[in-house]
Amino acid sequence: MNFKEFGFSPQLLEGIEAIGFETATPIQEKAIPVILEGKDLIASAQTGTGKTAAFLLPVIHKITCLPAGKVSSEQDGNIHALVIVPTRELAVQIDQHFQGFSYFTPVSSIAVYGGTDGISYSQEQQALTEGADVVICTPGRMIAHLNNNYVKISEVKYLILDEADRMLDMGFHDDIMKIISFLPAKRQNLLFAATMPAEIRELAKKVLENPVEINIAVSKPAERILQAAYIVYDNQKIPLIKELLLNKQLRSVLIFCSTKAKTKQLSGELKKLGFLVEDIHSDLDQRSRENALMNFKSRKLQILVATDILSRGIDIEDIDLVINFDVPNDYEDYIHRIGRTARAEADGVAITFINEKDQSRFASIENLLEKSVYKVKLPEHIGKTPAYKPGKSSKGKEKKWSARKRKSQ
Repeated sequence: MNFKEFGFSPQLLEGIEAIGFETATPIQEKAIPVILEGKDLIASAQTGTGKTAAFLLPVIHKITCLPAGKVSSEQDGNIHALVIVPTRELAVQIDQHFQGFSYFTPVSSIAVYGGTDGISYSQEQQALTEGADVVICTPGRMIAHLNNNYVKISEVKYLILDEADRMLDMGFHDDIMKIISFLPAKRQNLLFAATMPAEIRELAKKVLENPVEINIAVSKPAERILQAAYIVYDNQKIPLIKELLLNKQLRSVLIFCSTKAKTKQLSGELKKLGFLVEDIHSDLDQRSRENALMNFKSRKLQILVATDILSRGIDIEDIDLVINFDVPNDYEDYIHRIGRTARAEADGVAITFINEKDQSRFASIENLLEKSVYKVKLPEHIGKTPAYKPGKSSKGKEKKWSARKRKSQ
Protein backbone atom coordinates (compact mmCIF):
# COMPACT_ATOMS: atom_id res chain seq x y z
CA MET A 1 0.00 0.00 0.00
CA ASN A 2 1.40 3.38 -1.01
CA PHE A 3 1.52 6.11 1.67
CA LYS A 4 -0.47 8.41 -0.63
CA GLU A 5 -3.48 6.12 -0.17
CA PHE A 6 -3.85 6.96 3.54
CA GLY A 7 -5.09 10.49 2.86
CA PHE A 8 -2.29 12.23 4.73
CA SER A 9 -1.92 16.00 4.54
CA PRO A 10 0.24 17.36 1.70
CA GLN A 11 2.86 18.65 4.17
CA LEU A 12 3.21 15.23 5.80
CA LEU A 13 3.41 13.46 2.44
CA GLU A 14 6.20 15.83 1.46
CA GLY A 15 8.17 14.73 4.52
CA ILE A 16 7.47 11.05 3.83
CA GLU A 17 8.66 11.42 0.23
CA ALA A 18 11.78 13.34 1.30
CA ILE A 19 12.76 10.46 3.57
CA GLY A 20 12.22 8.00 0.73
CA PHE A 21 9.28 6.04 2.13
CA GLU A 22 6.96 4.65 -0.54
CA THR A 23 5.25 1.42 0.50
CA ALA A 24 3.80 0.77 3.97
CA THR A 25 4.93 -2.25 5.99
CA PRO A 26 2.26 -4.70 7.28
CA ILE A 27 2.04 -3.06 10.71
CA GLN A 28 1.72 0.38 9.10
CA GLU A 29 -0.90 -0.80 6.64
CA LYS A 30 -3.05 -2.26 9.41
CA ALA A 31 -2.46 0.26 12.21
CA ILE A 32 -2.62 3.60 10.39
CA PRO A 33 -6.29 3.35 9.28
CA VAL A 34 -7.33 2.33 12.81
CA ILE A 35 -5.52 5.31 14.33
CA LEU A 36 -6.94 7.70 11.73
CA GLU A 37 -10.43 6.48 12.63
CA GLY A 38 -9.81 7.50 16.25
CA LYS A 39 -9.99 3.99 17.74
CA ASP A 40 -7.83 2.68 20.57
CA LEU A 41 -5.24 0.14 19.46
CA ILE A 42 -3.15 -2.65 20.95
CA ALA A 43 -0.51 -3.87 18.51
CA SER A 44 2.12 -6.56 18.69
CA ALA A 45 4.98 -6.37 16.20
CA GLN A 46 8.60 -7.46 16.30
CA THR A 47 11.48 -5.02 16.09
CA GLY A 48 12.29 -3.63 12.66
CA THR A 49 8.72 -3.82 11.32
CA GLY A 50 8.19 -0.05 11.11
CA LYS A 51 5.89 0.44 14.08
CA THR A 52 7.36 3.87 14.95
CA ALA A 53 6.05 5.28 11.68
CA ALA A 54 2.82 3.33 12.23
CA PHE A 55 1.90 5.62 15.13
CA LEU A 56 3.85 8.80 14.36
CA LEU A 57 2.47 9.38 10.88
CA PRO A 58 -1.27 9.30 11.71
CA VAL A 59 -0.72 11.31 14.91
CA ILE A 60 1.24 14.00 13.04
CA HIS A 61 -1.52 14.08 10.40
CA LYS A 62 -4.27 14.45 12.99
CA ILE A 63 -2.43 17.24 14.82
CA THR A 64 -1.77 19.00 11.49
CA CYS A 65 -5.52 18.93 10.83
CA LEU A 66 -6.44 20.53 14.16
CA PRO A 67 -8.35 23.85 13.95
CA ALA A 68 -6.27 26.92 13.10
CA GLY A 69 -4.50 28.35 16.11
CA LYS A 70 -3.95 24.98 17.79
CA VAL A 71 -0.79 24.04 15.88
CA SER A 72 1.86 24.52 17.03
CA SER A 73 0.75 24.17 20.63
CA GLU A 74 3.58 26.47 21.64
CA GLN A 75 0.92 29.14 21.23
CA ASP A 76 -1.16 27.82 24.11
CA GLY A 77 1.34 25.82 26.21
CA ASN A 78 -0.62 22.58 25.75
CA ILE A 79 0.61 19.16 24.67
CA HIS A 80 -1.45 17.20 22.14
CA ALA A 81 0.32 13.81 22.11
CA LEU A 82 2.36 11.96 24.71
CA VAL A 83 4.64 9.06 23.75
CA ILE A 84 6.01 7.07 26.70
CA VAL A 85 9.01 4.79 26.09
CA PRO A 86 11.32 2.69 28.30
CA THR A 87 14.76 4.12 27.44
CA ARG A 88 16.41 7.39 26.51
CA GLU A 89 17.87 5.77 23.36
CA LEU A 90 14.39 4.94 22.11
CA ALA A 91 13.14 8.44 22.98
CA VAL A 92 15.95 9.99 20.92
CA GLN A 93 15.36 7.59 18.02
CA ILE A 94 11.61 8.31 17.87
CA ASP A 95 12.25 12.06 18.06
CA GLN A 96 14.68 11.79 15.15
CA HIS A 97 12.05 9.96 13.10
CA PHE A 98 9.52 12.62 14.09
CA GLN A 99 11.77 15.45 12.93
CA GLY A 100 12.07 13.85 9.50
CA PHE A 101 8.37 13.07 9.06
CA SER A 102 7.15 16.46 10.33
CA TYR A 103 9.77 18.64 8.64
CA PHE A 104 7.27 20.35 6.32
CA THR A 105 4.48 20.57 8.92
CA PRO A 106 4.03 23.06 11.79
CA VAL A 107 3.96 20.21 14.34
CA SER A 108 6.61 20.41 17.08
CA SER A 109 8.15 17.83 19.43
CA ILE A 110 10.53 17.41 22.34
CA ALA A 111 12.28 14.33 23.74
CA VAL A 112 12.35 14.23 27.56
CA TYR A 113 14.64 11.71 29.26
CA GLY A 114 16.96 11.28 32.23
CA GLY A 115 20.71 10.92 32.43
CA THR A 116 21.42 14.48 31.33
CA ASP A 117 22.76 17.56 33.11
CA GLY A 118 20.94 20.47 34.74
CA ILE A 119 21.11 22.55 31.57
CA SER A 120 19.20 19.88 29.64
CA TYR A 121 16.63 19.67 32.41
CA SER A 122 16.12 23.43 32.29
CA GLN A 123 15.72 23.29 28.51
CA GLU A 124 13.10 20.57 28.91
CA GLN A 125 11.33 22.65 31.56
CA GLN A 126 11.18 25.67 29.28
CA ALA A 127 9.91 23.61 26.32
CA LEU A 128 7.28 21.85 28.42
CA THR A 129 6.14 25.16 29.91
CA GLU A 130 5.77 26.78 26.48
CA GLY A 131 4.22 23.65 25.03
CA ALA A 132 5.04 21.17 22.28
CA ASP A 133 2.63 19.24 20.11
CA VAL A 134 4.29 15.89 20.81
CA VAL A 135 6.32 14.92 23.88
CA ILE A 136 8.38 11.72 23.76
CA CYS A 137 9.45 10.78 27.26
CA THR A 138 10.78 8.19 29.66
CA PRO A 139 8.52 7.65 32.70
CA GLY A 140 10.80 8.80 35.53
CA ARG A 141 11.86 12.02 33.86
CA MET A 142 8.30 12.94 32.93
CA ILE A 143 7.11 12.42 36.50
CA ALA A 144 9.91 14.71 37.75
CA HIS A 145 8.52 17.47 35.51
CA LEU A 146 4.88 16.73 36.36
CA ASN A 147 5.60 17.01 40.06
CA ASN A 148 6.60 20.65 39.53
CA ASN A 149 3.18 21.59 38.13
CA TYR A 150 4.24 23.40 34.95
CA VAL A 151 3.45 20.65 32.41
CA LYS A 152 0.06 21.02 30.74
CA ILE A 153 -1.09 17.55 29.71
CA SER A 154 -4.76 18.02 30.54
CA GLU A 155 -5.40 18.59 26.82
CA VAL A 156 -3.56 15.50 25.55
CA LYS A 157 -5.56 13.83 22.79
CA TYR A 158 -3.24 10.92 22.01
CA LEU A 159 -1.38 8.62 24.42
CA ILE A 160 1.12 6.17 22.96
CA LEU A 161 2.84 3.49 25.05
CA ASP A 162 5.72 2.13 22.96
CA GLU A 163 7.67 -1.00 23.95
CA ALA A 164 5.09 -1.43 26.71
CA ASP A 165 6.27 -4.96 27.51
CA ARG A 166 9.77 -3.65 28.10
CA MET A 167 8.47 -0.87 30.37
CA LEU A 168 6.67 -3.41 32.54
CA ASP A 169 9.80 -5.61 32.65
CA MET A 170 11.73 -2.59 33.92
CA GLY A 171 9.20 -1.93 36.69
CA PHE A 172 7.53 1.17 35.24
CA HIS A 173 3.90 0.10 35.77
CA ASP A 174 3.23 2.49 38.66
CA ASP A 175 5.02 5.37 36.91
CA ILE A 176 2.91 4.86 33.79
CA MET A 177 -0.31 4.85 35.79
CA LYS A 178 0.75 7.98 37.66
CA ILE A 179 1.39 9.84 34.38
CA ILE A 180 -1.98 8.65 33.06
CA SER A 181 -3.67 10.06 36.16
CA PHE A 182 -2.75 13.56 34.91
CA LEU A 183 -4.35 12.97 31.50
CA PRO A 184 -7.92 13.72 30.43
CA ALA A 185 -10.30 10.77 30.51
CA LYS A 186 -11.25 11.28 26.88
CA ARG A 187 -8.31 10.53 24.62
CA GLN A 188 -7.10 8.03 22.04
CA ASN A 189 -4.79 5.32 23.41
CA LEU A 190 -2.25 3.31 21.43
CA LEU A 191 -0.23 0.47 22.96
CA PHE A 192 2.63 -1.19 21.09
CA ALA A 193 4.64 -4.18 22.32
CA ALA A 194 6.82 -6.93 20.91
CA THR A 195 5.08 -9.58 23.01
CA MET A 196 1.71 -9.94 24.71
CA PRO A 197 2.19 -11.50 28.15
CA ALA A 198 -0.61 -11.43 30.72
CA GLU A 199 0.78 -8.25 32.28
CA ILE A 200 0.31 -6.36 29.03
CA ARG A 201 -3.27 -7.59 28.76
CA GLU A 202 -3.95 -6.29 32.27
CA LEU A 203 -2.42 -2.91 31.45
CA ALA A 204 -4.49 -2.71 28.27
CA LYS A 205 -7.68 -3.29 30.25
CA LYS A 206 -6.82 -0.34 32.51
CA VAL A 207 -5.76 2.08 29.78
CA LEU A 208 -7.54 1.20 26.51
CA GLU A 209 -11.22 1.40 25.60
CA ASN A 210 -12.59 -1.22 23.20
CA PRO A 211 -9.26 -1.48 21.39
CA VAL A 212 -8.65 -2.96 17.97
CA GLU A 213 -5.97 -5.65 18.24
CA ILE A 214 -3.26 -6.21 15.63
CA ASN A 215 -0.63 -8.94 15.73
CA ILE A 216 2.26 -8.91 13.26
CA ALA A 217 4.96 -11.60 13.36
CA VAL A 218 4.92 -11.83 17.15
CA SER A 219 8.40 -12.41 18.54
CA LYS A 220 9.86 -14.41 15.69
CA PRO A 221 13.29 -13.55 14.27
CA ALA A 222 13.60 -12.63 10.62
CA GLU A 223 14.15 -15.65 8.39
CA ARG A 224 17.21 -13.95 6.88
CA ILE A 225 19.11 -14.15 10.19
CA LEU A 226 21.59 -17.05 10.29
CA GLN A 227 21.61 -18.12 13.94
CA ALA A 228 24.46 -20.11 15.48
CA ALA A 229 25.92 -20.80 18.93
CA TYR A 230 29.14 -21.93 20.60
CA ILE A 231 29.27 -23.98 23.81
CA VAL A 232 32.09 -22.44 25.85
CA TYR A 233 33.64 -21.93 29.25
CA ASP A 234 33.67 -18.30 30.38
CA ASN A 235 37.45 -18.01 29.98
CA GLN A 236 37.10 -19.04 26.30
CA LYS A 237 34.75 -16.21 25.33
CA ILE A 238 37.32 -13.46 24.72
CA PRO A 239 39.69 -15.75 22.75
CA LEU A 240 36.70 -16.84 20.65
CA ILE A 241 35.66 -13.22 20.02
CA LYS A 242 39.17 -12.49 18.78
CA GLU A 243 39.04 -15.57 16.54
CA LEU A 244 35.74 -14.46 15.02
CA LEU A 245 36.79 -10.87 14.38
CA LEU A 246 40.49 -10.86 13.48
CA ASN A 247 41.26 -10.73 9.75
CA LYS A 248 37.55 -10.73 8.86
CA GLN A 249 35.96 -8.27 6.45
CA LEU A 250 33.19 -7.11 8.79
CA ARG A 251 32.04 -3.52 8.51
CA SER A 252 29.67 -3.44 11.46
CA VAL A 253 29.57 -5.69 14.55
CA LEU A 254 27.30 -5.32 17.59
CA ILE A 255 28.18 -7.29 20.74
CA PHE A 256 25.81 -7.64 23.71
CA CYS A 257 27.07 -8.36 27.24
CA SER A 258 24.95 -9.04 30.32
CA THR A 259 26.69 -6.49 32.58
CA LYS A 260 28.41 -3.16 32.19
CA ALA A 261 31.58 -4.62 33.79
CA LYS A 262 31.87 -7.21 31.00
CA THR A 263 31.07 -4.53 28.43
CA LYS A 264 33.97 -2.37 29.62
CA GLN A 265 36.35 -5.35 29.83
CA LEU A 266 35.57 -6.65 26.35
CA SER A 267 35.78 -3.19 24.79
CA GLY A 268 39.20 -2.71 26.36
CA GLU A 269 40.45 -6.08 25.06
CA LEU A 270 39.31 -5.30 21.52
CA LYS A 271 40.92 -1.85 21.60
CA LYS A 272 44.24 -3.52 22.45
CA LEU A 273 43.92 -5.48 19.21
CA GLY A 274 43.51 -2.27 17.22
CA PHE A 275 39.77 -2.46 16.57
CA LEU A 276 37.74 0.74 16.32
CA VAL A 277 35.38 0.00 19.20
CA GLU A 278 33.34 1.79 21.86
CA ASP A 279 31.00 0.58 24.60
CA ILE A 280 27.57 1.73 25.76
CA HIS A 281 26.14 1.15 29.24
CA SER A 282 24.38 3.02 32.03
CA ASP A 283 27.59 4.51 33.49
CA LEU A 284 27.95 6.77 30.45
CA ASP A 285 26.18 10.11 30.18
CA GLN A 286 23.69 10.66 27.38
CA ARG A 287 26.06 12.67 25.19
CA SER A 288 28.69 9.92 25.27
CA ARG A 289 26.08 7.32 24.32
CA GLU A 290 24.78 9.44 21.46
CA ASN A 291 28.30 10.07 20.15
CA ALA A 292 29.10 6.35 20.22
CA LEU A 293 25.87 5.53 18.39
CA MET A 294 26.46 8.26 15.81
CA ASN A 295 30.00 7.04 15.16
CA PHE A 296 28.79 3.45 14.83
CA LYS A 297 26.01 4.44 12.47
CA SER A 298 28.38 6.49 10.29
CA ARG A 299 30.89 3.58 10.19
CA LYS A 300 33.56 5.49 12.12
CA LEU A 301 33.34 2.59 14.58
CA GLN A 302 33.51 -1.01 13.44
CA ILE A 303 32.40 -2.56 16.73
CA LEU A 304 29.94 -1.46 19.42
CA VAL A 305 29.79 -3.37 22.72
CA ALA A 306 26.61 -2.80 24.74
CA THR A 307 24.36 -4.02 27.50
CA ASP A 308 20.65 -4.64 26.84
CA ILE A 309 20.11 -0.92 27.26
CA LEU A 310 20.66 -0.91 23.48
CA SER A 311 18.74 -4.04 22.46
CA ARG A 312 15.73 -1.84 21.69
CA GLY A 313 15.92 1.70 20.46
CA ILE A 314 18.70 1.45 17.88
CA ASP A 315 17.81 2.00 14.25
CA ILE A 316 20.89 1.08 12.23
CA GLU A 317 20.85 -0.88 8.99
CA ASP A 318 23.52 -3.20 7.57
CA ILE A 319 24.88 -4.64 10.81
CA ASP A 320 26.85 -7.65 9.59
CA LEU A 321 27.14 -9.57 12.85
CA VAL A 322 25.47 -9.62 16.26
CA ILE A 323 27.24 -11.54 19.03
CA ASN A 324 25.59 -12.46 22.32
CA PHE A 325 28.64 -12.59 24.60
CA ASP A 326 26.20 -13.91 27.21
CA VAL A 327 22.87 -15.66 26.75
CA PRO A 328 20.16 -12.99 27.10
CA ASN A 329 17.98 -12.91 30.20
CA ASP A 330 14.88 -13.94 28.29
CA TYR A 331 13.42 -14.84 24.92
CA GLU A 332 12.26 -11.31 24.19
CA ASP A 333 15.76 -9.92 24.74
CA TYR A 334 17.16 -12.58 22.41
CA ILE A 335 14.71 -11.56 19.68
CA HIS A 336 15.52 -7.88 20.09
CA ARG A 337 19.28 -8.45 20.17
CA ILE A 338 19.48 -10.56 17.03
CA GLY A 339 16.86 -8.35 15.37
CA ARG A 340 19.53 -5.65 15.07
CA THR A 341 20.89 -7.53 12.05
CA ALA A 342 19.11 -8.60 8.83
CA ARG A 343 17.19 -5.34 8.64
CA ALA A 344 15.93 -3.60 5.50
CA GLU A 345 15.87 -6.84 3.49
CA ALA A 346 19.55 -7.56 4.22
CA ASP A 347 20.99 -10.84 5.49
CA GLY A 348 22.71 -11.10 8.86
CA VAL A 349 24.42 -13.43 11.30
CA ALA A 350 23.74 -13.79 15.04
CA ILE A 351 26.06 -15.86 17.26
CA THR A 352 25.50 -16.72 20.93
CA PHE A 353 28.09 -17.91 23.46
CA ILE A 354 26.58 -20.46 25.88
CA ASN A 355 28.42 -21.30 29.10
CA GLU A 356 27.50 -24.16 31.45
CA LYS A 357 25.08 -22.26 33.67
CA ASP A 358 23.20 -20.70 30.72
CA GLN A 359 22.46 -23.94 28.87
CA SER A 360 18.96 -24.44 30.28
CA ARG A 361 18.11 -20.80 29.62
CA PHE A 362 19.15 -21.09 26.00
CA ALA A 363 17.19 -24.32 25.66
CA SER A 364 14.08 -22.40 26.75
CA ILE A 365 14.79 -19.80 24.08
CA GLU A 366 15.06 -22.60 21.51
CA ASN A 367 11.73 -24.00 22.71
CA LEU A 368 10.06 -20.68 21.98
CA LEU A 369 11.89 -20.37 18.66
CA GLU A 370 10.47 -23.82 17.86
CA LYS A 371 13.80 -24.93 16.47
CA SER A 372 17.34 -25.76 17.57
CA VAL A 373 20.07 -23.22 16.91
CA TYR A 374 23.07 -24.76 15.15
CA LYS A 375 25.99 -25.43 17.53
CA VAL A 376 29.34 -24.62 15.91
CA LYS A 377 32.43 -26.63 16.85
CA LEU A 378 34.94 -24.58 18.84
CA PRO A 379 38.39 -24.20 17.18
CA GLU A 380 40.73 -26.78 18.68
CA HIS A 381 43.40 -24.29 19.80
CA ILE A 382 40.83 -22.56 22.08
CA GLY A 383 40.37 -25.78 24.04
CA LYS A 384 37.77 -28.36 24.88
CA THR A 385 34.16 -27.33 25.34
CA PRO A 386 31.76 -28.13 28.17
CA ALA A 387 29.30 -30.94 27.56
CA TYR A 388 25.99 -29.62 26.29
CA LYS A 389 23.39 -30.88 28.75
CA PRO A 390 20.62 -28.29 28.93
CA GLY A 391 18.21 -30.71 30.60
CA LYS A 392 14.50 -30.12 30.73
CA SER A 393 13.70 -26.46 31.17
CA SER A 394 10.53 -25.27 32.76
CA LYS A 395 8.09 -23.64 30.37
CA GLY A 396 7.45 -20.96 32.96
CA LYS A 397 11.05 -19.86 33.29
CA GLU A 398 10.95 -17.32 30.50
CA LYS A 399 8.29 -15.33 32.35
CA LYS A 400 10.46 -15.19 35.49
CA TRP A 401 13.45 -14.05 33.48
CA SER A 402 11.44 -11.39 31.68
CA ALA A 403 10.33 -9.94 35.02
CA ARG A 404 13.90 -9.21 36.17
CA LYS A 405 14.88 -5.58 36.45
CA ARG A 406 17.88 -4.54 34.33
CA LYS A 407 19.91 -3.40 37.35
CA SER A 408 23.32 -4.03 35.87
CA GLN A 409 22.90 -2.24 32.54
